[in-house]
Amino acid sequence: MAGRWFGRVVWLGILANLALAVPTLVAPARMITLVGVPPATPLVWPQFSALLLILLSAFYIPAAIDFARYRITAWSTVFSRLAGVVFFVGFQASEYHMLGYFDLFFFVPEAVLLTAAMRELRNAHDRSVGPADPTLSPV
Repeated sequence: MAGRWFGRVVWLGILANLALAVPTLVAPARMITLVGVPPATPLVWPQFSALLLILLSAFYIPAAIDFARYRITAWSTVFSRLAGVVFFVGFQASEYHMLGYFDLFFFVPEAVLLTAAMRELRNAHDRSVGPADPTLSPV
């Protein structure tokens, strides 16, 4: 159940990333003004950042579809959000903190849900294997 919710939150994050990145790719000056961050020159850098965000979001898709099969990708998805929080809140001026809070908004539920989903997988695996054979235990 937690795995299904993890996938939903990841998809929501992908859509949110695209809602921010696609307009920035197409109209960077307008988005910079709308978001309220300091102007950037040349505009190729915000556009390139938007392109990288789109590409990063594409790498989240396998985790959103099947976290159990793509466990490393799922954990990378979570830690990518954490990296965004640390970068924007920890190392940038306050005008950029909202971008870190954007990642924090997705990091917290993704981390909680993926941890719970992994625990569910482990418990399901333990139930399917059954109790250990006491004749095989080293004594």
